[in-house]
This record gives sequence, C-alpha cells and structure tokens, in this order.
Amino acid sequence: MVMAQSLFIVLKQQHPHSQIDVLAPPWSLPLLQRMPEVHQALGLPLGHGQFGLLTRFKIGRKLKHHGYDQAIVLPNSWKSALIPFFAGIPRRTGYLGELRRGLLNDLHSLEKTRLTMTVQRFVALAFAKSALSAPTYPYPQLTTSLELQTLVSAKFGLADKPLLALCPGAEYGPAKRWPVAHFAEVARQKQSEGWQIGLFGSEKDRAVCTEINSLSGDSCHNFAGKTQLHEALDLLSIATVVVSNDSGLMHIAAAVDTKLIAIYGSSDPGFTPPLHSKATILQLHLPCSPCFKRVCPLQHTHCLTELSPATVLAAIEA
Repeated sequence: MVMAQSLFIVLKQQHPHSQIDVLAPPWSLPLLQRMPEVHQALGLPLGHGQFGLLTRFKIGRKLKHHGYDQAIVLPNSWKSALIPFFAGIPRRTGYLGELRRGLLNDLHSLEKTRLTMTVQRFVALAFAKSALSAPTYPYPQLTTSLELQTLVSAKFGLADKPLLALCPGAEYGPAKRWPVAHFAEVARQKQSEGWQIGLFGSEKDRAVCTEINSLSGDSCHNFAGKTQLHEALDLLSIATVVVSNDSGLMHIAAAVDTKLIAIYGSSDPGFTPPLHSKATILQLHLPCSPCFKRVCPLQHTHCLTELSPATVLAAIEA
C-alpha cells in the first residue's frame, strides 16, 4: 500500500484535477488517509483470499453511481478485477494476470526484465503500454504533523531523548527476521548511551518483542500490539533511527522521512527496497541469498545470523 502511493503521485502529476478513490482492505485505510493524493479511502469488506462474489457484485453496483472514468487494478488476481467490471467503469487498467481479458480492457503485459521493482510495476500503469524504459517513480510521502507527533509521544510516555525504533517482525516468515539476540544487543548498547528503545509490531509480533525486551532488561517501550497503525506511523516519524527487517513497517518508516537501516535476508532489496534516500541497506550477499523462501532451505539462515550487531551499530553511528 505504501508503494502504491508512488502511482497516486504520478497520476496527480499527470492529471492535477483528478479525483483518486482507493478501494482497499480496511486495515490499510489509516495509511490511505495520510496520502494527500487520495480523495476517499473505501474499505473492502473481504479478507485475504476470500472470493465473495455476491459482495463484489453489490460493491460494484454501488460504485457505478460514482461515475468513475478509469479503474487501475494493482493485484494480479482474477477476482480483484470483478468489482470494476461490475461497476461498469469504461477503462479498466491492469496487468493480464489470471486470464482477465474482458474483465479488464486496458491490459498491460508485465515485462519483468524491464520492470524489476514492485513500485515500477505500479507506476507503469499510469503510462502508455508502448513505453520502452522503466518509469521514474517518486518516493512515497505519508503525512504527519507536530500536533500528532506530540500527542502520540505523550500517550506512550516517550522522553525527550533519542529514540531507536526496532521492528523485528516480518509477516512473510523467519527467513526475513534478524535474530532476537542481535536486536537485543543493539538495544542494550544504545540504552547504555542514553537512548530510549521502542519495539514495534502487530499483535503477532508481541512474543518476539517481549523476548527482546526481556533480554534488554525490560527497559524498552514495547509497542507491539498496543498501537493503531496511524499511531505507529506517527511514532516512527519521530524516531531518530529505525532498524527494521524487510517488512511493512520498514516501508512506513521510509515514507515518513526517518533515517532507516533495513536488514535483508531471504528477500531482495532490488525488488522491494525502502523508498528513501536516507535508507541504509544491510545484506551479506551470500551465494544462497536471496532465496525468497519463508524458511531457510539450508536450515541455518546465515544471511541473517552472520550479520552482526556490530555492523548495525556502526550503521547507526554512520
């Protein structure tokens, strides 16, 4: 969703007076509300992988009254193209995906060798299909304010001193997660230098954040499962530095203009990098990575375990 903002920015550059509405999962609406290019964020009441044909038909018929000129469908699934079709939107743009001829009538071919990054694939849908080169893309810029930052800082009891934000989760799997002990060592070192440490994540990350906190002497702010998405965004915006696995929070940190250290194991920063000029990417470039697996197929995860806390601490100092 963060990377989709690059497409919205380009659309506004091309058509300054256009109205962009976004139909998306309810969890992502707080992000869309921080994108000035988006006129309205509409929640899609269907879970991941849920077909819900009747629900999609009803949503499509309801959207028909909005009189949209174009729909751009970012997912490549067949079912994701149903609502614009049911809404009778004249121009329905997207990649061929799962046999979507007819549902979409402005079909692009996904040239993976030309469009090597996810953000390029999104932004390319704003341009002619005949384009020969990968499009340039603006960085996402999620908005916040001093008022929101002050409120969230007071709510969660932050002090007036440097804040190191640690994001140890990764929804995809353990092959993207830097070791807990490594995160804890970084936390202990920065605490000894007078920094405060914030542990960020969803309810699913509560256990790993609790373990890091325990190894750090229970002196961290453990925000896992305690913040709403918009609150995590505002907290990350006031962090001095963020250290994160390749995750959604990494992309949010980049989009709120915070200095970021991104740790890559099984995934490829050439495909989904943090879109920020201040981001530092750390990876070991082992022969077996990136493997794009959820769990290390060699059962050692050396691409992460051998990336030392000292390397991350040096990056923070730099």
